[in-house]
Amino acid sequence: MKVLLAVLGVISLILGVIGIFLPLLPTIPFVLLSAYLFSKSSSRMHNWIINHNVFGQYVRNYHEDKSIPLQAKIMAISTLWISMLFGIFYVAKDKLWLQLLLLTVAVAVTIFLALIKIRKVIK
Repeated sequence: MKVLLAVLGVISLILGVIGIFLPLLPTIPFVLLSAYLFSKSSSRMHNWIINHNVFGQYVRNYHEDKSIPLQAKIMAISTLWISMLFGIFYVAKDKLWLQLLLLTVAVAVTIFLALIKIRKVIK
């Protein structure tokens, strides 16, 4: 089971890295998912992601007080809906069941992201 969780963590991290360059994929949710999966499967990978130069601060902030910056929340929800609407109208245009599935996932993830506290930025 730990191997499966580690593999899923790596896949999620790859999607997060792709999201840095492709605005249609939200980076932060994939990185947070990777950190969670690594915490259940590999202490070495979990320590690596927590101390990473780019991703570490987001993971530590979320672990500390279950919050994300407002900009990250807006970007994640925006890119989620852009990519889901693209999928609904262009990729799954003739498959009602897939359109409903994508819509359900988009609503569920939006609710999850909306419920996460906003991290206050101290200047």
